[in-house]
Amino acid sequence: MSFHGQTILPAAHNHRDVEKILRLDAEYMVMLETQVGQLKSLVKLAESGGKKVLLHADLINGLKNDEYAVDFLCQDIRPAGIISTRANVIQKAKQHKVIAIQRLFMLDSSAFTKGTALVQKIQPDYIELLPGILPTMIEQMTELLHIPVIAGGLITTQQQVDDILAAKATAITTSQKSLWK
Repeated sequence: MSFHGQTILPAAHNHRDVEKILRLDAEYMVMLETQVGQLKSLVKLAESGGKKVLLHADLINGLKNDEYAVDFLCQDIRPAGIISTRANVIQKAKQHKVIAIQRLFMLDSSAFTKGTALVQKIQPDYIELLPGILPTMIEQMTELLHIPVIAGGLITTQQQVDDILAAKATAITTSQKSLWK
């Protein structure tokens, strides 16, 4: 499974970001921080421009992040994928047969150990590893779990992008517009 060769996944914070992403030669995008009332119209706008939306379920204001929320999102909003830090949300997304992306924060060795155990149990389609500026952690996670890794967080330069992709990341999520190309 891949993003058809797309290595930069532009991440939208608002309506203006979605409009900018519509002008890009990108098939996939990430929807961050939105309100439940705006969600359907933003996803429809993105889809009208041929974009497939990976929706960050944890960042939807006004929607509890649980299995019922995933049912609502998958049945009513119909994103291409769901991103979450919560294992139960990822499991439910897999049941709905959308792309399931487990977001992990690599804060210390304990987080690494707990994160790898979680991923081995849940078996998401992808892992989003934050902060993304840790190429050695990306390589370790990829080799240990054999699940594609997406890097996100604190990525601001093309050199970081190059280093992260060289460390075997499948793609990079970023709201840094200069990297959207």
